[in-house]
Amino acid sequence: MSLFKNIFSKEKKETLDKGLEKSKSSFFGKLGKAVAGKSKVDDEVLDNLEEVLVTSDVGVNTTLKIIERIEERVSRDKYMGTDELNGILREEIAALLSETNSGEASEITVPSDKKPYVIMVVGVNGVGKTTTIGKLAHQFKNKGFKVVLGAADTFRAAAIDQLEVWANRVDVPIIKQKMGSDPASVAFDTLNSAVAENADVVLVDTAGRLHNKVNLMNELSKVKRVMQKVVPDAPHEVLLVLDGSTGQNAFEQAKQFTKATEVTSLAVTKLDGTAKGGVVIGISDQFQIPVKYIGVGEGIEDLQVFNKFEFVDSFFKL
Repeated sequence: MSLFKNIFSKEKKETLDKGLEKSKSSFFGKLGKAVAGKSKVDDEVLDNLEEVLVTSDVGVNTTLKIIERIEERVSRDKYMGTDELNGILREEIAALLSETNSGEASEITVPSDKKPYVIMVVGVNGVGKTTTIGKLAHQFKNKGFKVVLGAADTFRAAAIDQLEVWANRVDVPIIKQKMGSDPASVAFDTLNSAVAENADVVLVDTAGRLHNKVNLMNELSKVKRVMQKVVPDAPHEVLLVLDGSTGQNAFEQAKQFTKATEVTSLAVTKLDGTAKGGVVIGISDQFQIPVKYIGVGEGIEDLQVFNKFEFVDSFFKL
């Protein structure tokens, strides 16, 4: 299919194929049972397909949208063989992801008219937030961008230490204070330093506790306000990191964070260790927020820029 042109390097595509292997195997195992003994897509096949999508963590609302689109095609084409179902699913899911501008890019980049480009990173503890920041810092630096990290998750000493390990590993500067410091103060210092150093990209880590959403909301709002004293339109991006292996729990986290702050992009991590890859499709569609990065392995290069064609191609590869 010309739609799925070669966008990534062969190596990156192989990593993606491998990272989605569990999700793909699980999905096709279920799909095989759903169409067993059937040559034509009929109501029973559609009912079974609905169950396959829901149990693959695509989410109920997104599943209903996909089923509706396939029903329209069935009624339009009058006859549709079950052998065509795989190709049609690919097309409809890619079309669905297009509606949120998900996966348009093929490599890491920042807008040339925003300097420094400020990314505020949010997400609960344990989803791979700090690791994602470290890997992003590495990739931005490899592209020739000057990067500064801000350790504004001052709630946990481990978060500051962890980010410092990444800063040393990637060899980029980190702005930090001691545990318990005001996160907004750290963000302010980080942006001041970035401006002074003529940095291109700033990645600011923030606290991930959700036990009191009002506090979280107030804290993130304050961090934003203080950033704007230095860079008036900061942050330019609010990146929510979600753990793909938690499936439906990732939906709940996305719901809470989108209430607490304006999230503009998503990173879905740990897809290589799970069969819940369908969560990428559902979250992007349900929250109408583009997925920008996906984690498909432990390696520093295994945080990939999300490209819908490559993702759908790997997910539906026979």
